Amino acid sequence: MTQPIVRIEELHKRYGDNEVLKGVSLEVQKGEVVVIIGPSGTGKSTLLRCVNLLSRPDSGHVWVEGEEVTAPHVDINRIRAKVGMVFQDFNLFAHLTALKNVMAGPVWVKKMPKEEARELAMEELRRVGLADKADAYPGQLSGGQKQRVAIARALAMNPKVMLFDEPTSALDPELIGEVLAVMKDLAREHMTMLVVTHEMGFAKEVSNRIIFMEKGVIVEEGPPEQLFYNPQHRRTRQFLGKITELYGNAETG
Repeated sequence: MTQPIVRIEELHKRYGDNEVLKGVSLEVQKGEVVVIIGPSGTGKSTLLRCVNLLSRPDSGHVWVEGEEVTAPHVDINRIRAKVGMVFQDFNLFAHLTALKNVMAGPVWVKKMPKEEARELAMEELRRVGLADKADAYPGQLSGGQKQRVAIARALAMNPKVMLFDEPTSALDPELIGEVLAVMKDLAREHMTMLVVTHEMGFAKEVSNRIIFMEKGVIVEEGPPEQLFYNPQHRRTRQFLGKITELYGNAETG
């Protein structure tokens, strides 16, 4: 086994009296798609946010490509350039077109010449099927289109790892498929992905490994066929049964 591209060791995070992460450790190999599932409020999103320091852990360590993200005085912008993140609520700049939203990171963070950044941004918009929306503003786009622009924006930084925090939870049901299709394409291209989602069909079809978290700890992890068909922990079975009731059979996306 090669050195993991992401290594998380004994991560703790507390908000006031609420201990959200209770010593989480996890390794992600290059090209692996790891899906994190579990009840709301169990620390899944906080775990992602600690990987790129949007939330700084109280203790523990995170490494990306062998470099410690949690080390004192680390260059946060350089780390975030390696770790793309897609949020559930898009976080696009409303006053910028889709093209300029995607250009923003390369120009502002990487200091890329504008013409080069424009070509790169168009390439990434084509990659997510939105070249024809380059001049549209976020207010003129559907939720699914906004999320695909957000994915293109993250990809324009040429990240080594992509983090997805409930990327379809804010979308109408008929728009979910277009976002999942882009994510499936990325998985086929062997993009390293850490995904928090309730989309069980996507998790089963695309992931190499599923992690079930509850109350700030990893309860169980394994390949999708194990988690779906032969979970070892009673709580995992209960959760998957409830998710199937709410979101439909796990055979569907």
